[in-house]
Amino acid sequence: MALTKQEQITQVLKKLQTSTPDIEGAAVISMDGLVIASSLPSSVEEDRVSAMSAALYGIGARTAEELERGGVEQIYIKGGNGYMIITQAGAEAVMAVIANGKAKLGIIFLDIKRVAEELSKLI
Repeated sequence: MALTKQEQITQVLKKLQTSTPDIEGAAVISMDGLVIASSLPSSVEEDRVSAMSAALYGIGARTAEELERGGVEQIYIKGGNGYMIITQAGAEAVMAVIANGKAKLGIIFLDIKRVAEELSKLI
């Protein structure tokens, strides 16, 4: 039986998590803040993360445009306990990735770019 689009996207997110141990979770979110698919830890409120991620991406895109920096490639947040990276995944969605504080960001950025391209074909 063929997988639904949401199931396919969830599989891609879970594969990202298992291939990069420092990634704790990921979600694909519509530009209006609704979860399309996710593989987030149970301690994370999916709806809240999705709404904030879409809002952050929108603000970042407007800021980059206003400052003539070109199109946004990613929004990067560093906190005391780790990172959150938001990037576009197709024309109508963003991907939010949560990583722990020990993460090797170069590897994670490469994996995120590869997965975002894969997701853009699914969405």
